[in-house]
Amino acid sequence: MQLTALDQINAQYRQIYLQPHFDDAALSCGGAIGLQAATGNRVLVVTVFGGVPPAGFTPSNFARQTQEKMGLGLDAAEAVRRRREEDAAAAETLHADTLWLEYLDAVYRGTPAQYAAEDALFGEVQAGDLTLDEELAALLLNIHERAPLAVIYAPLGVGHHVDHQLVCSAADRLAQRRLNVKFYEDFPYVAHPGALEGRQRELGISMEPELVEVSGLLRTKEEAVAQYTSQVPQLFGSQERMRQALREYSSTLRRTYPGIAIERFWRW
Repeated sequence: MQLTALDQINAQYRQIYLQPHFDDAALSCGGAIGLQAATGNRVLVVTVFGGVPPAGFTPSNFARQTQEKMGLGLDAAEAVRRRREEDAAAAETLHADTLWLEYLDAVYRGTPAQYAAEDALFGEVQAGDLTLDEELAALLLNIHERAPLAVIYAPLGVGHHVDHQLVCSAADRLAQRRLNVKFYEDFPYVAHPGALEGRQRELGISMEPELVEVSGLLRTKEEAVAQYTSQVPQLFGSQERMRQALREYSSTLRRTYPGIAIERFWRW
């Protein structure tokens, strides 16, 4: 089901995943989503920065280059619409519902563009986005109030993409209020040696891991990720290398049991 507004969220949802961009939840926790849906849970995947740029919008050179790398052409609105189609196909594979919020991706925010280079995109959150942090926190509280029994999953912010940092920060405000929030490991950034530990040191928060076995859903996860045809080539090079990367990382999280696929979440 494709939700179109926040007021369609209700108490039937028990698992709500926040993804900054259209592929983040499937990449990081598609196994858990598939497992929860298969066992009767109502799962919702909310894309925070899923907004379509308005008519007449002129993307920066960096944004156009980013779109071209994805094979999405030069029109920003059409690029986002195509990514929405990919997300809908991935969610259908996982049997999850979707909601696309209207916040613009970082590469489209600001006049002039706030994030006009790779270093900026994976650097400090710009001053113009600090109010967005507070706005997102209020929005997440609204979601919690509409589905008070739901676990809310958010990115840990490994890799430092500014949009991941913003969603992590907003979810942290709920976690500090002792609401039921779990943080997932941003894949593929978390596969880089030392990336997870570096992010944990940066946050300076005591974290407890939670492991979920997803061995039986690994193929379903791979099929969901494969729907993001604009992302797989630039992230992995090919479908086969994507599948290999997912399997390799999931198998490293519990080395004492070879062949067991794991997804890991963190609480604080």
